[in-house]
Amino acid sequence: MILVCGEALVDLFLQSPQGAELPGRAVAGGSPFNVAIGLSRLGQKSSFFGGLSRDVFGQHLAGMLEREGVDLSHAVRTDRLTTISVVATNVQGSPTYAFHGENKADRAISPSDIPTALADDIAAITFGSYTIAVDPVGDSYLALARREKNRRVISLDPNIRPTVTPDIAAWRLRLEPFLQTATIVKASDEDIFTGYGHDADIAAVARSWLDFGPKLVVVTRGPQGATAFGAHGDLSMPGRAVEVIDTVGAGDTFHAAILARLAHHGKLDSAALADLPRATLEDVLRHAIVASSITCSRRGADLPTAAEVTAAKVTAAA
Repeated sequence: MILVCGEALVDLFLQSPQGAELPGRAVAGGSPFNVAIGLSRLGQKSSFFGGLSRDVFGQHLAGMLEREGVDLSHAVRTDRLTTISVVATNVQGSPTYAFHGENKADRAISPSDIPTALADDIAAITFGSYTIAVDPVGDSYLALARREKNRRVISLDPNIRPTVTPDIAAWRLRLEPFLQTATIVKASDEDIFTGYGHDADIAAVARSWLDFGPKLVVVTRGPQGATAFGAHGDLSMPGRAVEVIDTVGAGDTFHAAILARLAHHGKLDSAALADLPRATLEDVLRHAIVASSITCSRRGADLPTAAEVTAAKVTAAA
């Protein structure tokens, strides 16, 4: 079981204006929400620990998680409203976000909501996106990460959202305590450029994160693939060519696929991650790249199943 911490929200995808109307469609979303579903679709049990509103959107989010097989025993129900994220895509298909989330359900997690103890079958906990950087939820999740870091794998996806945390220097200060608890860090090159400047040296930033204690840092580079950084050096894997519809949910797919594949190999363990065989790491990266490429070939965050990833890998090898 993997405990996924963070937001579940509604993405409002806007289309081109048509006169006085601004057409759109409301879709369940949120990076951790996607990760929880992605894990389940990839055959890995997951549980969601985040705020879920009792409003119509929150009921829809909870219903989707349940239908996807995600455990909701850790979810916190609240009368606060659901965050709405307005998503517009540019001509390259890359999403831009505007969050309407002040005082909403996903930010309402307080220290009293932290489970007093976690079941032994929870092998890993994930954190990420803007809920690590806003309070009270950010401090609450950090307290959980600090408590559990020596007991379970902690996986972190910064997934920076400058529309929510525009003070980048303050964001870096919020990130560092989470890095000190992390076993795995998954980030995109866009995260690094946004957080550390567009002339940032990706490898230098990734290696600086390793100094905080993580055993593995993986940076995705869009169509160029991904690079892993660890104690035994760097490993880069090329991307998989697909016809891109949009990239919404691609990073969440990658994160879920890394964790699911590590669990498949029996390596979702701090000691194992510190001495991960290169061949295993190659397989994990390849699996995650194929999985995320499938998401890019579909509209929205429609994450693949384990069977779809296996079929794509077979096709690629033929």
